[in-house]
Amino acid sequence: MAYSKEYRLAAVQYKDEGHTFKELWEAFKISSTTYYDWKYKIENAYYEEEHHFKRKGKIDKQKLAQAVSQTPDAYLRELAEPFNCTEQAVFYAVKKLGITYKKNFYLQ
Repeated sequence: MAYSKEYRLAAVQYKDEGHTFKELWEAFKISSTTYYDWKYKIENAYYEEEHHFKRKGKIDKQKLAQAVSQTPDAYLRELAEPFNCTEQAVFYAVKKLGITYKKNFYLQ
């Protein structure tokens, strides 16, 4: 359950005013461990920063699509070498691009 910043600040201020942990539990329903965690984060301005991290991948999607169009018969390991990554990373990147296995239907 996520608590708002105001609720966390109110709980820490309540305890810092001299109330006991039992009173803190009755008023806010949080444990002493949660109190110390919230107090540490408030003192270190943890809640003031935005924590939105977006992972940057090694594989440029446009270059990968171009490589696949130039060499459609290449193995994943061959496609992974120029990007300095694993075959699995190339597999998932190709999957996100919507490129599927080559389908040749031979009628004999």
